[in-house]
Amino acid sequence: MLIFKILRRAEWNALQAAGETAGAPIDLIDGYVHFSTAAQAAETAAKHFADQSDLVLLAIESDSLGDDLKWEPARAGALFPHLYRNLRMTDVLWDKALPLGASGHIFPEGHMFAGGKS
Repeated sequence: MLIFKILRRAEWNALQAAGETAGAPIDLIDGYVHFSTAAQAAETAAKHFADQSDLVLLAIESDSLGDDLKWEPARAGALFPHLYRNLRMTDVLWDKALPLGASGHIFPEGHMFAGGKS
């Protein structure tokens, strides 16, 4: 299944330049890279990136991360995917801009992303 990471443009640029990242500041504090499922991504964007417009949505195939990916309870006890190693460029299937619209972030439409609002 696809899981998603939201990065600020500067964090995305750094990942592309270095080839891997330990994640955003919250990831560094917590010791793992936070991801969301398609159903969780819009709430993650609203909660952690409410006023930020220059974001990038990354898609990763969860099965490709192997045992380094753990599903752990977070918001309201829901299971969230957490990666206990650096996120590598080779893990990223695709990236899309995640612009901020009048009523929240605008997620990609169609088969590649089933969650969020458009």
